[in-house]
Amino acid sequence: MLQIFLVTVPFFALIAAGYAAARGGLLPLAAIPGLNAFVLYFALPCMLFRFGARAPIGQLLDGGVALVWCLSALIVVGATVALSRHGRIGWNDAAFGALVAAFPNTGFMGVPLLVAILGAQAASTTIITMAFDMVVTSSLCIALSRLDGADGHGAAKALRQALRGIFQNPMPWSILLGVLASATRFTFSGPIERTVAMLAEAASPVALFTIGAVLARSAVLAREHRASAAVAQALGSAAGRSPPSQAALADVLPVVAIKLLAHPLLVWALAHGVRALGVPLGGPALVAMVLAAALPSASNVSMLAERFGADDGRIARIILWTTVAAFFSFPLAAGWLGQGVSTPSL
Repeated sequence: MLQIFLVTVPFFALIAAGYAAARGGLLPLAAIPGLNAFVLYFALPCMLFRFGARAPIGQLLDGGVALVWCLSALIVVGATVALSRHGRIGWNDAAFGALVAAFPNTGFMGVPLLVAILGAQAASTTIITMAFDMVVTSSLCIALSRLDGADGHGAAKALRQALRGIFQNPMPWSILLGVLASATRFTFSGPIERTVAMLAEAASPVALFTIGAVLARSAVLAREHRASAAVAQALGSAAGRSPPSQAALADVLPVVAIKLLAHPLLVWALAHGVRALGVPLGGPALVAMVLAAALPSASNVSMLAERFGADDGRIARIILWTTVAAFFSFPLAAGWLGQGVSTPSL
């Protein structure tokens, strides 16, 4: 267990550093979109391409991994929506709560962390899960979020918007190009290879630092919103108006529990179930999937929630709580699954 903590602590320390820098004002909030752009459009695509290009093509087309992850994502989304929808929470907020429960932070955090713990063979499994969540899980939840609208075509319109966003996202394309490079055994040479390698090596530290900065920005904006709400309450109380309330713990903690506890346990159970039915699924892939599910929620879901008019404050709190709690829960999950797994040192 101590060995696993020694691997995971630097990852969470970089997140904490980004949080402290943004919360303390050392990193201006206006600079965070620039960090996001560097990670999303330059560093992470290069890292994903390199992992994909170096992985055997059979690992990148593992049907057992895709089946288990698909079933688990659909169950988590359906269960979270069913448990969340009530008087305060409609389809929009319930759908984004389901997305944040089913979509782990595999891109910014999962690939480098799982490779550090399990070795390079974990990259292909993690890439499969990430590609599915970016294409299928996100599109499904965005479509569900539109069911609140009076327009009967709202879900179809949202689905088209989600698909447009996927085509504009460089990460799925970098994964696809990596798969093609693996299949054709294509490699860059000379300065191009070194440039791609330098960007890929920058992905992990900058992405982790950016996660912390994004979480701090959400906290700062929430603090400003509460201050504005207090002023609005003082000014509007005479008129009988009340300011919007902060997301209740009852609307946050169940989703946190689903993400960090129910999701990895469900993946573990489904993986053993499909193996019992004869579906080929290797032990290393099973471990990588369960640990991917045990990761905190994807940090970009709060931006999606804001874009589609959902309660982004609630989503930001879920992401923050899962990230803090995962500092303890993730090493426990890795230690539980790590019997017989060699943990490389950094």
